[in-house]
Amino acid sequence: MRKLILCLALLMVLCMPVSALEITAPEVPAAGAQIMPQQTQSFADAVLEILGDAVSLLRPDLKEAAVSCFGVLAVVVALSVLTSFPGGHGKITEFVGVLVVGGLLLRPADSLISLAADTVEQLSEYGKLLLPVMTAALAAQGGVTSSAALYTGTAVFDALLSGLISGALVPVIYLYLALALGCCALEDSALQKMRDGIKGAATWCLKTVLYVYTGYITITGAVSGTADAGALKAAKLTISGVVPVIGGILSDASEAVLVSAGTVKNAAGIYGMLAILAVWIGPFLRIGSHYLILKALSTICSVFEMKSVTRLVEDFSAAMGLLLAMTGAVCLMLMISTICFMKGVGG
Repeated sequence: MRKLILCLALLMVLCMPVSALEITAPEVPAAGAQIMPQQTQSFADAVLEILGDAVSLLRPDLKEAAVSCFGVLAVVVALSVLTSFPGGHGKITEFVGVLVVGGLLLRPADSLISLAADTVEQLSEYGKLLLPVMTAALAAQGGVTSSAALYTGTAVFDALLSGLISGALVPVIYLYLALALGCCALEDSALQKMRDGIKGAATWCLKTVLYVYTGYITITGAVSGTADAGALKAAKLTISGVVPVIGGILSDASEAVLVSAGTVKNAAGIYGMLAILAVWIGPFLRIGSHYLILKALSTICSVFEMKSVTRLVEDFSAAMGLLLAMTGAVCLMLMISTICFMKGVGG
């Protein structure tokens, strides 16, 4: 039955005008349009251009991060001086320091959390536009089973991951920071366990979704790709033997059409991957720069022996790490699915 369907599909494709076979990736979202390269023929050159443009737009964020860090350092130095005087109350001083430092770091952290949530939403929405295009392109090349399996799996897991991030993990980040602030200010072991448990649960959720998705893609891609390759070969043999007089010519022509469809599919896939990178790379660099700066800041704070403040800065850095993992997970999922679509039938 599948062989008959593929035979009919190949014959219909051969009868279509060239314009009907045109398949293009959707336009890049506005968030990545300003750094999207004009030329996309060379994937490596386009990636380097995107990265260079994204880095050039990073200066305002670095300035904002530097201002926050200098403010934190000023507070830490002042508190360290106060505690060095005779009669200085170390516990009270560190309590006040934790509250002040938390206030200084919370505003940029809130901005970055919103940025990560928006990036996940934009990547997910672009994936909903790109996946049908890649599915149609792979199906036109003969990968009926592969395209259906890849589309179903990616759509389900993308919806699951984006929903998990926006509905659960983003609020969890705020809860994590609140617990971190309370833990460092009050030095409460119960709050510390809750904070660590929330961080571990968020990390486990992201890893599990990606592990299950990659496992699904690996198994279904290998099985369906092999099935499509065998069915295509049988379908072309059937056309060659069944269609009178011109069956051999049609079979040869179908091979040329499939190669052309594969070329169009790869072009759409490359553009789609560049668009995904353009949307993702800017927020990733912004969050990543804050992550690295906070890491360095916690090291400097530890020199002044302000343990509670140092732990709080480390917790804010860990929150930035979770944001990087969230945006990276969605980007990675879409990139893997696009590459699998480009891989083709039985590849």
